[in-house]
Amino acid sequence: MSTHAEIKKWTLPALAAAKREQRKLVMLTAYDYSFARVVDANGVDLVLVGDSLGMVVQGRDSTLPVTVEQMAYHTAAVARGLTRAMLIADLPFQSDATPERALQASIALLQAGAEMVKLEGAGHKLEVIRFLAERDIPICGHLGLTPQSVLKFGGYKVQGRDENAAAKLRSDAQAVADAGASMMVLECVPSPLAAAITAASPVPTIGIGAGPDCDGQVLVLHDFLGIDTGHRKPKFVKDFLGEGGSIAGAIAAYAAAVRDGSFPDAEHSY
Repeated sequence: MSTHAEIKKWTLPALAAAKREQRKLVMLTAYDYSFARVVDANGVDLVLVGDSLGMVVQGRDSTLPVTVEQMAYHTAAVARGLTRAMLIADLPFQSDATPERALQASIALLQAGAEMVKLEGAGHKLEVIRFLAERDIPICGHLGLTPQSVLKFGGYKVQGRDENAAAKLRSDAQAVADAGASMMVLECVPSPLAAAITAASPVPTIGIGAGPDCDGQVLVLHDFLGIDTGHRKPKFVKDFLGEGGSIAGAIAAYAAAVRDGSFPDAEHSY
């Protein structure tokens, strides 16, 4: 069995193999070249250029104002710092409203250096996922708390708590995979529900506030490092910097904790 250390470059087949072999995947966000280098060198498998940059880099109240051009700029910077990790970039708010718009935005992000694009939701987004997948654009889905829907949700709240909502999330996860997504993020989902979705999913799941049983974990870099961005610190964030003693040490400690299953624990899950 191959180990993470032996993987010289993460690819879609390598992701599928990790799922089959039950090897945990480690993801962090990054928004610039220098942090990309540190993240890549310290055991992170997947790097996400998230539209979270709107909040942690630009100082906005939500991710909604972020544009495709801004995402492409940060994606290009991060791409220059990576050699091993796979680079994923968010399709920002309404850039995936139609299949055609999503294709143009995806082309811009892939040409900037992304190897996969991430989009939020199911419903009408299933048509978008199918359209992109048919054109050989790798896709990461995103279910549960979808930050681009913050106005509809009335805030950043745990999703899937009642039986009907849980059933819809399970159905949406299967539909996203069936439409052609190669991976999916589950955000702020109760741990037992995330575990059930992961067990049934043919593609890897990456949890953030979704318990220990997902196929991998992701955190926002600034939250992970304890940087005060003016936003409330989520429950699922742990201070690895205090343990690791340096940024590189913190990233290595996070990667080790995800792989050995010690993070997230009950304190950092819903």
